[in-house]
Amino acid sequence: MKLAYYPGCSLESTAVEYDLSSRAVCRAVGLELEELPDWSCCGASSAHGTNHLLSLALPARNIKLAQEAGLDIVAPCAACSNRLKFADYTLRHNREEREKVETAADFSFTGETAVLTMLEAVVTKAGIPAVKAAVVKPLAGLKLVCYYGCLLVRPLEVCTFDDPENPVSMDKLMAALGADVLDWSYKTDCCGAALTMPRAGTVTGLVGNLLEQATAAGAQAVVTSCPVCQSNLEMRRLHHGGPPVFFFTELMGLAFGLPGSQDWLKKHLVDPLPLLHKLSLAG
Repeated sequence: MKLAYYPGCSLESTAVEYDLSSRAVCRAVGLELEELPDWSCCGASSAHGTNHLLSLALPARNIKLAQEAGLDIVAPCAACSNRLKFADYTLRHNREEREKVETAADFSFTGETAVLTMLEAVVTKAGIPAVKAAVVKPLAGLKLVCYYGCLLVRPLEVCTFDDPENPVSMDKLMAALGADVLDWSYKTDCCGAALTMPRAGTVTGLVGNLLEQATAAGAQAVVTSCPVCQSNLEMRRLHHGGPPVFFFTELMGLAFGLPGSQDWLKKHLVDPLPLLHKLSLAG
């Protein structure tokens, strides 16, 4: 299955390991990613706080490109996918806003293009059976908690994927890799990344609580699908301690035995390889 791929700004900079692992694991489970030509910033983190029309027109332009290609669009970043889904929802349900956005982005919205998160694409387009079939080195002994963050599955009417309070799709995916998935009550709590500059003390407290709760649950690792969450947790982990933080696609790559999977992990701020070596999950 071919999907239009929208890497977004983070996956070409601070989260390049998420980009590399996403492309690799999609190939392994039969998903062909075709990067959108001339894609542009979706405006996440700033546009919706400054200009409403801009916050819709920026992601709509990328939906336009996918629509022209005749493909559904997948965005790995939770912030990017949230903005794309919000624009898609508005275009589908608000005629007045749609006309303004269509004029600004210079296209006519057909509604034929679906917007997917990377997690959503893997689970619903490839499927858990395909994931299990690709596993050659199960993540046996790795105890982890899945952290969805505040944007991946909320708001429900916009994201329409998984439960907004107790999502389970990533849990099922990690279980299919052979990991020991632990239950905890902080799956969708905000890490405060957007407040890193103006209210650093607040963010430190939020991240500290998440890492403490993950440790209390018995987790050796935290797994996420958001580059903003991952970098925020990892940076704060330098001060708080706690388990390392992986992108879910990185762990898929390890379980699939994909070439270069351990090289992705070397790009982390906090080295997760000692844990993997301890569990004999890395060479």
